[in-house]
Amino acid sequence: MRILLDTHVALWVFAGSKRIEPINDAILSDDNKIFISAASWWELAIKIGLGRLDAKLAQLRWAAQESGFIELPVTSAHAEALIDLPPIHKDPFDRLLVAQAISEPNATHYSYSYS
Repeated sequence: MRILLDTHVALWVFAGSKRIEPINDAILSDDNKIFISAASWWELAIKIGLGRLDAKLAQLRWAAQESGFIELPVTSAHAEALIDLPPIHKDPFDRLLVAQAISEPNATHYSYSYS
């Protein structure tokens, strides 16, 4: 299975948060390919630059690489998939991640909820 992690889920993975327990087996399984979108790196860079996240982007990217995660580039096909998305998410990064998950073959998008 191909799994695209939401930005927050990726951070929780790196932090060893208990919030990922429901998907931990899927993330650790050698049968799955775990992806992090280039859009997530962009989102994190903005949050770090604004002082809303105390982290080093280079260290997070290193952790992702060491974990075997694959960077998913943003393509024009992903942008095109945004056109047909209903206005469920207002956050542009969330919308792009959903569009990527829809566009990618056999992808599952692990998201999060604030509730």
